Amino acid sequence: MLPCGSTTMPQPSLRVSPCPHEAPAPQTQAGAQSPPGRRSERTRVMFCIDNMQIGGTELNAVRTAERLDRARFDLTVICLQETGPLMARYESAGIPVLPFPLKHLYGLNAVRQGLRLAALLRRRHVDIFHAHDFYSNIFGTTWARFAGTPVVIASRRWWAPPRRSQRFANRVASRLAYRVLANSWTIRDMLCATEGFPPEQVVVIPNFVDDQAVAPLAALERARLLRALGVPRGARVVGTVATLSAVKDHASLLRAAALLAPACPDVHVVLVGDGPCRPALETLAIRLGLGERVHFAGLREDGPQLHQLFEISVLCSVSEGFPNTLIEAMAQGVPVVATDVGGNRDAVTDEATGLLVPASDPARLAGALGTLLSDPARRRAIGIAARGDVRQRFSAARVISSLEALYGSLVSQCRT
Repeated sequence: MLPCGSTTMPQPSLRVSPCPHEAPAPQTQAGAQSPPGRRSERTRVMFCIDNMQIGGTELNAVRTAERLDRARFDLTVICLQETGPLMARYESAGIPVLPFPLKHLYGLNAVRQGLRLAALLRRRHVDIFHAHDFYSNIFGTTWARFAGTPVVIASRRWWAPPRRSQRFANRVASRLAYRVLANSWTIRDMLCATEGFPPEQVVVIPNFVDDQAVAPLAALERARLLRALGVPRGARVVGTVATLSAVKDHASLLRAAALLAPACPDVHVVLVGDGPCRPALETLAIRLGLGERVHFAGLREDGPQLHQLFEISVLCSVSEGFPNTLIEAMAQGVPVVATDVGGNRDAVTDEATGLLVPASDPARLAGALGTLLSDPARRRAIGIAARGDVRQRFSAARVISSLEALYGSLVSQCRT
């Protein structure tokens, strides 16, 4: 994570300026990689991402990159770090990734990298610059506007950064963007109501479900995985697939499990993921008397599929944008209990496709879990309804089609 508490941002105009006009592009063969200094009939798109780690935003970016129509879009990716596990996926997809390593968003190196980016954007005649994350917004959109890139897009996939300086820097940089993509209607409404973005600047493009990541898990494989995690045969399993960080508030799930223990002694908790809070959560599990009933699965490449290990999938975050893990569980027909924060309420219809509970309220969470654990028919009905709803609203085909249509519309506006 790049420190930006003392970032010094320029003071640009906060008015969203129209795209400049462009000359028509020379024709090249569809699908061909045209030289960097020449125009291509395909729309040239450049993604900017913070890192190549396995997280919700990073996975959403690579899944989008893999699905963009190559006949229409010529994609390049720049990354503010040099390495990471997702690099291999871009390489496998034949998508070039160029590192722009930054330790800070200020200082001489940041200026050098910014000038390098501006030169690259001009040399490649990039049509659309799309920043996907917090630091990408601040660094990328600023220098893309400096370079005169026709369409500059920022993203908002989180509720609010913790530090005032971060909020200010991101707000200023995002105002430079021609459009800001929010991944939920709740985030869009917040940007317009509390941060002053004009409604026409903010477009909702939600996250989508990766069908390959949520393939059915065979019964024998499910049993093998639970056995490998130390879950006894016949146990009732609730769990979550999320980074072990404070914002995900796994502690509330453990406290809810402790409240359930007297009535449901066979309930076990599986936590898929890793992160800075793991030692504290391990200590809390022991203190609550759950030492042998809480299982840490660690970071797994098959993490999304592992919702199928659970009778109920839980997401008890205190803040969310629009979580992949929630719609992945729902797409697999696993009933969910989630906190009523951020984009969770855009994904879950309370009492119909899942249950919503207040954040940081273990008692209410325990009550919701107990209700579903005691009612198999209701669990099944909620799981079926959730699967149908997610596949209709958040399929990859539907979301990617919306993004491609937006790209095409914005470029057409610039060329008229």
